[in-house]
Amino acid sequence: MATLQQLADAAVAKGVPGVVALVAQGDDVDVATAGVRAPGGAPMTLDTVVRTASVTKPILGALALAIVERGVVHPADEASRWLPELADVRVLRHPSAQLDDTVPLAQPITVQHLLTSQSGIGLVGDFSAPLMAAHAEQLGQGGDARSRPEPDELLRRVGTLPLGHQPGEGWTYNTGMDVLGVLLARATRTHLPDLLDEVLLAPLGMHDTGFALRADQVARTAAGCTRDGDDVVVTDSAQAQLDDPPVFPSGAGGLLSTAPDLLRFWRMVAAGGELDGARVLSPASVRTMRSPLATAEPGNAFLDDQAWGVGGAVDVQESQPFHALGRFGWIGSWGTAAYLYPHGTIGIWLTQLEFASPEDMGIVGDVLAEVARRDAARA
Repeated sequence: MATLQQLADAAVAKGVPGVVALVAQGDDVDVATAGVRAPGGAPMTLDTVVRTASVTKPILGALALAIVERGVVHPADEASRWLPELADVRVLRHPSAQLDDTVPLAQPITVQHLLTSQSGIGLVGDFSAPLMAAHAEQLGQGGDARSRPEPDELLRRVGTLPLGHQPGEGWTYNTGMDVLGVLLARATRTHLPDLLDEVLLAPLGMHDTGFALRADQVARTAAGCTRDGDDVVVTDSAQAQLDDPPVFPSGAGGLLSTAPDLLRFWRMVAAGGELDGARVLSPASVRTMRSPLATAEPGNAFLDDQAWGVGGAVDVQESQPFHALGRFGWIGSWGTAAYLYPHGTIGIWLTQLEFASPEDMGIVGDVLAEVARRDAARA
């Protein structure tokens, strides 16, 4: 059994520049920081701002369910009502097919399909599939959120590409969450950043969270880094984030945040949609969010031994030490993770080192296994 601080220190010893780790069980919060915000820079602190990458997804999922509760959209609605670009898309004969090997759409894409990542829009589990390359090259998927074009242009391009599967007949990753964000913005006639702030961030007191870095946050923002052989190099400085804000607010992976802000979000989820007297979701919506609503084909590279709820994965097997039946949350490519465990434990792990190897994934796995152990002890 290792302490959280020992795990953070071990990560830095293995080349991770800096870490913020947090485990919360009710009012008992264990925090550890280690390393620096950038090579040669200031130490990591609890209030360090990071790119959350795909840890954004559960937050977008919560926003979408809140908009459903308001009656603006309904899960059965056809997505083309707000996204006409999707009305006549084609579908690949199988997920790894060539882009021109398609069949007609068997049924319309619905809001529900987007909520559960079953629309067919997204990354398939086969990394060699032509569709994967097309999403990376044409839609800026799989990389920095700032590589995506502005929303209308992204939807135009999405409409020119085939789906990976018929709506409702499979599960695809990432791009569909970006498309869901555009749908929410169009349906509410509001920019997604403003909508998110109004519905979730402001009521929950998440004042350090947003799609673009503020000038007052630069000094405490960690630099994005990657491994270069035995070295770690900066690929995205804090100043670059300020100077080059994204033109596309990515609901799939574009939020910046801090550990305390993320803790507030996950405490809301743990409490059934309410925090400090502010209710942003109904208990029923939170149950939906955390339910295993979709599954991927066996061996899918993104969703192994897990199902998908709304914006995050749900553990349905315990094949790894970090699994716990009913655990809900997700990880991000910048070395980030946030999960709610079945007995109420919240685990948050924030670095800014891109996942580059199984060893990097193993570092996160060790931490999440310790969170799972602590949660099981509460049973």
